[in-house]
Amino acid sequence: MTENVLQSWKDDWPHIAAYQPAPTGEGVLDQAAFDAMEVEELFDTVNHAATIAGQTVLYRSLTNPLDNLEAINAKQEAIREILEQPAVRENVENIVANAARNEARLHVLLFGEFLGSFGTSRELKQIEGYGYKQYKQGVNFVLKLVHAIQASETPKSAYLRQVYRKINQFAESNDYSLMVGPVYNTEQGMQSRLQRKGFWPPAVIFRPSLFKPLLLAAAAASIWVLMQLFPGDMFKVSRDGISVASVFFLPLLLAYIPLVGGYDRDNCIIPLRNQYRHSAALGELLDGLGELDELLTLIKYSENYGGDMVLPEMHDTEQHSIRLSGCKNPVLGYQNPDYVPNDFIMERQRLICITGPNSGGKTALCKTVTQIQILAQIGGFVPATSAILSVADRIFYQAPSISHLDDGEGRFGAELKRTRDIFLASSAKSLVVLDEMAEGTTFEEKMQSSTDILDGFYRKNNSTILITHNHQLVDVFIKRRIAEAWQVEFANDTDLPTFKLIPGISRISHADRVAKKIGFSKQDIDNYLARRS
Repeated sequence: MTENVLQSWKDDWPHIAAYQPAPTGEGVLDQAAFDAMEVEELFDTVNHAATIAGQTVLYRSLTNPLDNLEAINAKQEAIREILEQPAVRENVENIVANAARNEARLHVLLFGEFLGSFGTSRELKQIEGYGYKQYKQGVNFVLKLVHAIQASETPKSAYLRQVYRKINQFAESNDYSLMVGPVYNTEQGMQSRLQRKGFWPPAVIFRPSLFKPLLLAAAAASIWVLMQLFPGDMFKVSRDGISVASVFFLPLLLAYIPLVGGYDRDNCIIPLRNQYRHSAALGELLDGLGELDELLTLIKYSENYGGDMVLPEMHDTEQHSIRLSGCKNPVLGYQNPDYVPNDFIMERQRLICITGPNSGGKTALCKTVTQIQILAQIGGFVPATSAILSVADRIFYQAPSISHLDDGEGRFGAELKRTRDIFLASSAKSLVVLDEMAEGTTFEEKMQSSTDILDGFYRKNNSTILITHNHQLVDVFIKRRIAEAWQVEFANDTDLPTFKLIPGISRISHADRVAKKIGFSKQDIDNYLARRS
């Protein structure tokens, strides 16, 4: 079961990247695919969230995309309701905006560091004094959020109703009753009005203020009693204007603040904040706030992208399929009107091979496809003129890796292990991208190993996209009529890429162009050596 936002922060100051991808085969993404597909960069681009809770929920969604069609469609339905109902959007935006202004107050209450009676705070997370102000501000943030939801009209979409319910249900919890007060400090711990039955056992009522009417009244009564028991000069004003009794009472007054404040901090505020920090109900409330903010984030990303955006049509099929028209990269195409769109279709065919020289756009296209699949599975918009996708149970991306000293088998072995893990964890509903294969070995071994592996993936029936310079390998599968070949286009057989995907197999290399571009061609080497001699 996925941790809620509060649990994900692990009793620490809130941090956005609080979630990790699941182990290989246990979630839609694993860590290697997350890194290879640059999901961190995707988060940075999509993120328009106003609250820390919203950013954390968005990061969680991108780290662990949905694999349930009903859940994906429910989020899309909520987005449509917000877009089509101006009153709903205005209400959600007001709730999130108000929460964003005051959210840090709850963080200070839950995770702030107490500096002691005489410390001076220099950071937001530091609490000086006894914490009365921080307690009241943190509690008021939660209560105002609940009241804002209670004052809202019930949404029509199931997902939005569920989000509202998460926040509203906090009002039914004991923690809500503690926040509203009064709070009773008993031998059994901090108790709310709901828990308190009768007047036994005796309890101290906690109020977040140094002004304690009953305590002050008791002190005044004590003074009156002393005046009655010891009449005379003790309570008369001397010629210096100072009561002799002040010798006794002034130290008591000076001790009042640290005694009362210290007691409240150590015996009431800290125990209460520890209870709130581990509150399942408060965690659900923060989840609800984050999910509201995430819906707005997905809408704002779409509105600010600067190109065609659609909510994709999603299906649950026995085999993965994808049909994209005019698709652009979710990151590189953001506010970039010059970015070249492409069509990409993978339905009946199970293996697509993409060839072409370096810097032609092969890898960018495959990251476009996989990032669009991720956005679709968090219920969001995708950059395309139209998009029809099936839900992928796994999205894998194998990228060339650098071998490490402890790899044992070297680069070839490390990549082969990764390919094996993908093969074993994938199914017919999976989307797999293999960016080159069997590097670090001879051409003959590379051909044999790659052929065997691709044949295995084909027989598993998942959607497999191969990026390769090895046109001989592509020829093998084209001759067997079990693959479709595409290549990146270069203008009029020049070295200028158009970044368009066209049918066919590229049999040329632009290695010399790349070498010239970075200043390491044969001519560059000859010139360098000539200058040295």
